[in-house]
Amino acid sequence: MGSACIKVTKYFLFLFNLLFFVLGAVILGFGIWILVDKNSFISILQTSSTSFKVAAYVFISVGALTMLMGFLGCLGAVKEVRCLLGMYFAFLLLILIAQVTAGVFFYFNMGQLKQEMGSIVTKLIHNYTDGSGDNLQEAWDYVQAQVKCCGWVSYLNWTENTELMNRTSITFPCSCKKSDEDDALMMPQKGFCEVPFGNETQSGNNPKDWPVYQEGCMEKVQGWLQENLGVILGVCVGVAVIELLGMFLSMFLCRRVHSEDYSKVPKY
Repeated sequence: MGSACIKVTKYFLFLFNLLFFVLGAVILGFGIWILVDKNSFISILQTSSTSFKVAAYVFISVGALTMLMGFLGCLGAVKEVRCLLGMYFAFLLLILIAQVTAGVFFYFNMGQLKQEMGSIVTKLIHNYTDGSGDNLQEAWDYVQAQVKCCGWVSYLNWTENTELMNRTSITFPCSCKKSDEDDALMMPQKGFCEVPFGNETQSGNNPKDWPVYQEGCMEKVQGWLQENLGVILGVCVGVAVIELLGMFLSMFLCRRVHSEDYSKVPKY
């Protein structure tokens, strides 16, 4: 009965660690994606926000550590090596502590992150230059076109751009232009666009005449982050429960393995 229980525990632990190995690869890929993405709002944050870069490196580190932990756990479970099971338990405990610490950190810094986002976007709009080809500008054009919004608080944020407001004809940010469903599938336009047959003598470049979305991107972007943060927190809670179960199984198996036999460890 005891040997059968150990065998069942061993194979359950092996399956758990195989899952952890795959999960580590996903977390690692997510961290790398944050660093290399150049076509969304993530690009603006990771280029301008130090805390967001730190978060990306944390994801990469945790992902690599999770993959290593999964490998050690699989090896320790199959070969019944107590030292590997002990290392597996220690790694699980470290990752669990890191997850709780990161969760507390992000919870208490959400307000600062929102404020940081606002200052980053406001500065970007203020310094936006037509035809510059800057990656941050292209990322913000993509966000405005896909989310169907304009500016941060409202489209009037663009009135702070000196180059735009110095135009004598009715000129507006191209990515803010109102579009139908078919146009939304196309690549967003960049730079500034002039309204055809704009009246240059009436009132100059009057924002009230712009054919753009008037709603700002702040609420939509923050809503998107809030939704994704909820998904991430939900996944982290699920992973934490699995980690606790893995710690229990590893300690159970470790206590049932009576003696260490290092000849079971494969030699390379």
